[in-house]
Amino acid sequence: MSLALDGIRVIDMTHNQAGPACAQILGFLGADVIKLEEPKGGDVARTNMRDKPDSDSLFFLMLNANKRSLTLNLKSEEGKALFRKVIAESDVLLENFGPGALDRLGLGYDALAKLNPRLIYATIKGFGTYGPYSGYKSFEPIAQAMGGAMAVTGFPENPPTYVFPAIGDSGTGMHMAIGILAALQQRHASGVGQHVEVSMQDAVVNLIRVSLRDHQRHGHPLPRVGNQLGRTVPGTTYPCAPGGANDYVYIFVQPQMWKPFLAAIGQAGLADDKRFATADARWENRDALNAIVGRWTGARGKHEVMRILGEAGVPSGACQDTAEVLADEHLRAREMIVEVDFPTRGTYQTVGCPIKLSASPAEITRPPLLGEHTDELLRALCGVDSEELRRLRDGGVV
Repeated sequence: MSLALDGIRVIDMTHNQAGPACAQILGFLGADVIKLEEPKGGDVARTNMRDKPDSDSLFFLMLNANKRSLTLNLKSEEGKALFRKVIAESDVLLENFGPGALDRLGLGYDALAKLNPRLIYATIKGFGTYGPYSGYKSFEPIAQAMGGAMAVTGFPENPPTYVFPAIGDSGTGMHMAIGILAALQQRHASGVGQHVEVSMQDAVVNLIRVSLRDHQRHGHPLPRVGNQLGRTVPGTTYPCAPGGANDYVYIFVQPQMWKPFLAAIGQAGLADDKRFATADARWENRDALNAIVGRWTGARGKHEVMRILGEAGVPSGACQDTAEVLADEHLRAREMIVEVDFPTRGTYQTVGCPIKLSASPAEITRPPLLGEHTDELLRALCGVDSEELRRLRDGGVV
């Protein structure tokens, strides 16, 4: 069975998280993703977050499945010449180098578009390539801070809070994947590629648009409100048995769910209680109502609470820790938690493809060893023979 992106070749020149996450999802969907790395060391994430001395880091492995590895020294003229041959045979170039780095090597968009007019040149930067901050570098927490996410996250008595879901890194990568797919679709009609750009700050701003809406509704910057979602009550986290650090459940009861919720928790009589008769009344008396709900949840485990409310049609979710997510039977049934075997590590657990295509389901393959596919790729794309490969390797070009 062919995959959705069969026939699309992506050159992944990225490192760390945003770019590799983008390239990996394209690989999941069937693109031939070639991870281009320096011969000595490769992607810095292979080693700088290493947890086992003889294996690439789990951080690297969880972001670089479904790729092949090609090593080229782009600081050498021979390396650049081979790179240009590879680009001439490719559809997408994905890069997240510091501002201007590839231009200084003579490998910027204008130069490569002349070489391959069909090329999609995809650029990820902290603040983009234009605008007052375009020369600045960024990492995940900086993107969250500058995008407005930290200011609205946490409790009012505490400082702005960083959120661990990587909305600035992997969030940017998913935005870029959308941009690349759009550019490929447009190329079908025009025959010409283009430059696609996503900045980390832009991606975070896009993801917090509802907070920007609320600023305009209320006329002031949004305060931090902890776990409370709007004025809906119940609409926050509640403690569960046995009372551990993550023994909580989130419950969100919209007005039409009020009576089914009361029936599910054995409090049908509260439907006639004037303190809770309307959504506004429940908000005004939220402390009393939250105490009632908390006593009910506190006597039960979080997954039991979720089951009872789920069967009643009331949205709720157990606050699962990382161990529970890795073991979650639902996620495993959906192949979102999968096991991969890597030569120098053995079996590890990673995240599968969140996009489910009925005609072309994704198959997760292991990440490449550094330079594992260099010989076969240079033979196929550049016409390099065995003798030339030995010379290139001896000269530090590959």
